[in-house]
Amino acid sequence: RKFSASGFLPDVRFFGATFFTYVGKALAYLMATPEQPDDRDNTLVRGFGTEASPEDKTEFVRRFGAELFEGYGSSEGAGSVTLDPNAPEGALGRPANENIVIVDPDTREEKRRARLDEHGRVLNPDEAIGEMIDKAGAARFEGYYKNDDAIADRIRHGWYWTGDLGYIDEAGFIYFAGRKGDWIRVDGENTSALMVERILRRHPKVIATGVYAVPDPRSGDQVMAAVEVSDSTDFDPAEFAAFLAAQDDLGTKAAPRFVRVSTDLPVTGSNKVLKRTLQEQGWRCGDPVFRWVGRGVPEYREMTDSEKAALEQEFHTHGRQRFLHV
Repeated sequence: RKFSASGFLPDVRFFGATFFTYVGKALAYLMATPEQPDDRDNTLVRGFGTEASPEDKTEFVRRFGAELFEGYGSSEGAGSVTLDPNAPEGALGRPANENIVIVDPDTREEKRRARLDEHGRVLNPDEAIGEMIDKAGAARFEGYYKNDDAIADRIRHGWYWTGDLGYIDEAGFIYFAGRKGDWIRVDGENTSALMVERILRRHPKVIATGVYAVPDPRSGDQVMAAVEVSDSTDFDPAEFAAFLAAQDDLGTKAAPRFVRVSTDLPVTGSNKVLKRTLQEQGWRCGDPVFRWVGRGVPEYREMTDSEKAALEQEFHTHGRQRFLHV
């Protein structure tokens, strides 16, 4: 049966469920349902899952009274972490040993420690976020059956590359920051889509979101975000821009240049937003798309059909029409 946010709590009560599993997006849908005075009247004890935002986790515990536990692992057996009961909110634990480090995938240099504010938000994402690797993991990983290309992607320079992004704070705790495919390269710098998604989820009207790269007409990529709201006519681009400007941990290059506003984003069977589909559609979709052009504080305007056509003409002008996927 397909997941239903409105049917979750009735099912828990009917079956007397004490434990559930989740992914971050499903939890976001649950938190978007109207709060009821008897929400804590349920049998739940704990939940286990991945990719829940710190804000959603805190709110879930307050509202439903069940503990949430985040997990991280690798079926290949490398890149592991050690749980620590003193870990701060959002941390996976500590690196299992000195070989588990965060590096720049281009230079292979270790990234700087992340500086966090009082809310656990990363203040230096460009310096701190990189790929999790295990310098000794190659010796324990036997490889994939008849798949040399996949092995070559995992084992490079004698290291095991997890394909996961992360960062380590100044106290030595390690955090997950998305998959390597979530890198968005803007003006020569990498931005983690997951970190931007977590920021957008703080907006009270955003139910779910997907952040992804769309091509720039001149070079590189730009950041595009799709947000799901209950009523798209209630979306205020000026208020949304002011919200983004107030987020201290959102860098100027990470702020979305395009914002798609939808009441029904495409999702997988496990309720993960289908970013691949959104990326293929770009600004050519049936939902309203707002664009920010220029520098400084974000300022969004809804794109007209003629503005979309003019943007695509820029790709032809600069010889980058192949990036339009049409």
